[in-house]
Order: sequence, then C-alpha cells, then structure tokens
Amino acid sequence: MHRAAITILGALLSLWPYCSRAQTVRVAAASDLQFAMTELAARYEKETGTKVGLSFGSSGNFFALIQNGAPFDLFFSADRSYPERLIEAGMADRNSLYIYALGRLALWAPSEAGLKLAEKGFSALADPRVQKIAIANPEHAPYGRAAVAALQKAGVYEQVKSKLVFGENISQAAQFAQSGNAQIGMIALSLVLSESMKGGERWIVPADYYPPLKQAAVLINCAGSKTEASGFLEFVKSEAGRAILVRHGFTAPGSSSGVESKP
Repeated sequence: MHRAAITILGALLSLWPYCSRAQTVRVAAASDLQFAMTELAARYEKETGTKVGLSFGSSGNFFALIQNGAPFDLFFSADRSYPERLIEAGMADRNSLYIYALGRLALWAPSEAGLKLAEKGFSALADPRVQKIAIANPEHAPYGRAAVAALQKAGVYEQVKSKLVFGENISQAAQFAQSGNAQIGMIALSLVLSESMKGGERWIVPADYYPPLKQAAVLINCAGSKTEASGFLEFVKSEAGRAILVRHGFTAPGSSSGVESKP
C-alpha cells in the first residue's frame, strides 16, 4: 500500500475502533468530488441534523484503506470497479451500489499562458512552452487512467508522455497546474469549474476519447451507522442531490452533457 495511505489508515484506526458505531456518517470520496460533496454534506446536515464527515483522496488509495479496515460508512469512487471489488470481497453491500454520475475530463491552463486551449484542444499539448502536463496517477486514480486513454486515442501519447507529471490524486494534479509546476492540467471538469480555477482557459475533452467514468457509491458492510449512511446516499440520489452534482460539472448517467469540443 502507498505510504501516505498507510499513514491515513493508522490515524483512522486509532480514532475509531473497527466496526464501532460512528458519531457521524464517514464518507470516503474521490478528489473530484471535493466541491460537490462538500455542498451535498452541508445541505444534508442542514436538512436532517445528521453530520457527515468527509475525507478526499484517490479512489485506489481509499479502496486499499477500506480493505484494511478503515472505518468508513460510504465510499464514493471515481469509477465503479473499486466499489465492485469491495462487493466481491464481501466488504460492501451489493444492493447499495449506485452510479451517481459520469465524470468528465478537461484540459486547464492559466489564462496568462495564452495556450488557446478552446481552439487547439489536444494540439496545445505540443506547444514548446508546455514542459509539464499534470494528470492523476493512473496506478490508483481513475481520472489518471482516463487521461492516458484519451491521449492514446488522440494519437499524442507517445509525443507527450515524457511531459507527464503525476499527482497523488486529481486534486493534486490540479494544484500542479495552478501553481505553475505544470503548464497544463488534464483534470476533472468538476475541479475546472471551481471558483479558484474559473479564470483559466479550459477545453472539455470529448467523452468518446476515454472509457466512461461511471462514478459509483457503495455502503460499506462495516458501517458504524447504516441507517444514517443509507439516508445520505438516498439524498445524493434525490433530485436535489443530482442537481448539485450537475451544477458542479458532472453528467447524470444516461444523459448527455450537451457540452462537447472537437479536437
């Protein structure tokens, strides 16, 4: 397991005994949900009084943590494979599996860079001013794997692979681009639409350039408070919950975002 994941696991296990009753709904959420999930949790707490504790990170690291006993109640992954693997391992409730959104990839760069992402799309990656391209680590981040797939389909992967720098998760990849440690970030649209990144250039990668990012949630069998955790999941499924996700750049499963860009 990654060293950072081991550290987080140790802290979690020291605070909450395995399978103990939780005081709040403990949610492990993929980093692309940072803003959407914060709003969802705040809205749910206001309406029900139930507290929701949020932890953000890469889906693969959370998968490893939960396998090793981290006391989360719900897991919101950036794909469906990790929740399904927990179900197969007998650690999550098969009946609770829910595809809550389709994630989208986008290129982002600071506006002052003048890379004209909206006009050039993938071609901007070959600009000599672009020395580093930030993506999430494809070893454990679904958005990283989607980025690699998109670059391969666009026929530019071999050309730009030496420029790739990996963030521990999609949020860190976004930070690399914002800080100037990378000139372009290939990141989640949900982060690109956040207040801190709205001023940059962006280009939404066409959805057919990478396998669908079917983002799934699942109830952990060892949840400390299954009733409250199930209630929060039902809120995410509700019309109000879905509206929050769409507002933060996610596409509802089975629908079209209506926002496409040609390469």
